[in-house]
Amino acid sequence: MNIFEFFDINNTLVNIPLGEGYAMSWVEAIGTVFGLLCIWFASKEKTINYLFGLINVSLFAVIFYQIQLYGILLLQVFFFAANLYGWYAWTKTDANGDTLSVRWMPRTKQLLIALVAIVSIAIMTRYIDGFFTLLATLTVSVMNLFGAQLNMPTLQLDAFPFWDATMTVLSVVAQLLMTRKYVENWILWVIVNVISVGVYAAQGVYALSIEYVILLFIALNGTREWIQTANSPTSQSSQGDAL
Repeated sequence: MNIFEFFDINNTLVNIPLGEGYAMSWVEAIGTVFGLLCIWFASKEKTINYLFGLINVSLFAVIFYQIQLYGILLLQVFFFAANLYGWYAWTKTDANGDTLSVRWMPRTKQLLIALVAIVSIAIMTRYIDGFFTLLATLTVSVMNLFGAQLNMPTLQLDAFPFWDATMTVLSVVAQLLMTRKYVENWILWVIVNVISVGVYAAQGVYALSIEYVILLFIALNGTREWIQTANSPTSQSSQGDAL
């Protein structure tokens, strides 16, 4: 198997007997494993999660490129940049030689983030088809500048505009909050995973639905562990200094 065959989504690793059957490719399987490792090590507050995250979004970008989901492909570019920043933020030391500590977000920031998220979800729900068409067009245009020679895609109307918008916005917010070690990121990931399980099951993509069940349990564990860490006396002291 050469390198190009490995990245081909038609290079099946295993046929999963779910629904009408699901052929999982090598690149999807390995990308999924790295995604699970990323979330697991993040829940354990291990910086190596960002290495696994970079591999995960890179492999999924290859998948979305092949199935012509260019809008979601562009989101992977954001997640790639967020993983790089998170790696930097988690390892950067302050004047005292300390790194970021797990902490709760200040109440004013909570309210601001909640407001921005609600408004963003409402706007995206209303304009989600145009939004992803714009992202897809932008992605194709940029890739064609580098000689990709892609045709402009014709995207189908979103089957679940509100839930899709909610997953997209909350995923972006949760990723950003994780880079700053705010406990609230895990609460958002729990919400995203619950919605994802339902949406993918409704669409008949049972393999993805099962994957998000696993991610849900990891996110619940991350929530529990980070809350314990944030509420510990030493962490509360450092929070007071930071705030």
